[in-house]
Amino acid sequence: MNLSAFLNPAQEALPQEVVISRRFRREDGTPAPFTIRPITQVENDELVRKSTRRLKQNGQLVETLDKTEYGRRLVVAATVEPDFSHEELCRRYGTLDPLEVPGRMLLVGEFARLSGAILNLSGLDSDVEEQAKNS
Repeated sequence: MNLSAFLNPAQEALPQEVVISRRFRREDGTPAPFTIRPITQVENDELVRKSTRRLKQNGQLVETLDKTEYGRRLVVAATVEPDFSHEELCRRYGTLDPLEVPGRMLLVGEFARLSGAILNLSGLDSDVEEQAKNS
């Protein structure tokens, strides 16, 4: 088996700028893009682990993924700019918890566009077989 294709992927997903809203503007009036990066499976496993709740139901321990918390963790982990953990940004949105900043800062559609862009960049929102056919 030839491992070269797996040792040297054709293109590594790099950080990308996305405009998710016209509400955020630079000083020159142009829309300010968010810079996002892809999430690896190892990072995703950690986000899932941190977002999983263990509850006792009928005497048994049951694990449940808190999808809301997972979504928040994903957005915070994959957004490079703005840095949701920046003290000034947290203070502006009235929280010390960076996981709360996107929810306070963004409208529901903006949050959905940002999440969707992150998922797409991370390969979760694309048809790999269709891409292979078109290569």
